[in-house]
Amino acid sequence: MPADALAIPGGTAGRRRLPSLPRARARGLRFRRIQEADLPFLSLLYGSTRAEELAPLPWSEAEKSAFLDMQFRAQHSHYMAHYPDADWLLVEWRQEPAGRLYLERWPSEIRIIDIALLPEARGQGLGEAMMRDVMTLATRAGLGVGIHVEHNNPAMRLYHRLGFTKREDKGVYHLMRWDPAPR
Repeated sequence: MPADALAIPGGTAGRRRLPSLPRARARGLRFRRIQEADLPFLSLLYGSTRAEELAPLPWSEAEKSAFLDMQFRAQHSHYMAHYPDADWLLVEWRQEPAGRLYLERWPSEIRIIDIALLPEARGQGLGEAMMRDVMTLATRAGLGVGIHVEHNNPAMRLYHRLGFTKREDKGVYHLMRWDPAPR
C-alpha cells in the first residue's frame, strides 16, 4: 500500500490529550495516535474483521486480498473525510499493534466510529475494558455513547450486556446507544 495513497488525520484531536482509558490500561493495553507507518497494520486488522464473511466466497486469496485492500482504503478515506477531529487510536497489547479505537466527540454523545481487535486479542475482556472506559468518559461529560454494529457481529452480545439498545436499523448495521443513568 503506497504511503501517499491514504491520508492520516490532522484535525484538532492531535493536539488533545489522549482519552483516559484506565480499565484497558490495567488489562495491558496501550494507546497512541495512528501514524502513516500503521496503515499496513490497520489494513491487516480490517481484513481480520472480514475474514469469516469472505471465507465461503469462491475467490482466490489474491482476489480476497485485493477486495479487502480496496474496502479498507474506502473506509479509511471515508473516516478521515467525515470525522476530521476524531481520536484515531492504535491499540497495542504485549508491545505489538493489536487493534484500533476511533472516537468522535459530539454535543450529545461520544461516537465510537470503530473498535476492532486482532483475532488473538478477542475474547480476553480487552474490548469490554475499552467500552467501559468510553462509557465512563461519556458519563463524566454527561453524554451517551453511540456505535454502529453489524447485525451479525459477535460483539453484539457484549453491547447488549453493557446496556446498549438499538435506536435505528441502518440496513446492515444497527445504530446502538448507551446513556448513563440520570444523576
